[in-house]
Amino acid sequence: MRRPKGIKTKKAAAKRFKITASGKVLRSRAGKRHLLQGKSPKRRRALVARLPCIPRTNIASNKACLLPANTGSPTIIFS
Repeated sequence: MRRPKGIKTKKAAAKRFKITASGKVLRSRAGKRHLLQGKSPKRRRALVARLPCIPRTNIASNKACLLPANTGSPTIIFS
């Protein structure tokens, strides 16, 4: 039996964003993929940290991609 179309998670968004228990959307910093030898160890450690997804206009669309469609409308928390 086929799965309904609407309950799949967008995998491109799942690889880039994470939803915390409180409902905030986190993203990774850019610049940690290559050319790391030219960056100082302090700068490399700082690139590991995850940041809150700041633009409020993107939070609703990111959550819609990450949450399955059959869970109803998610409660959006702006921090």
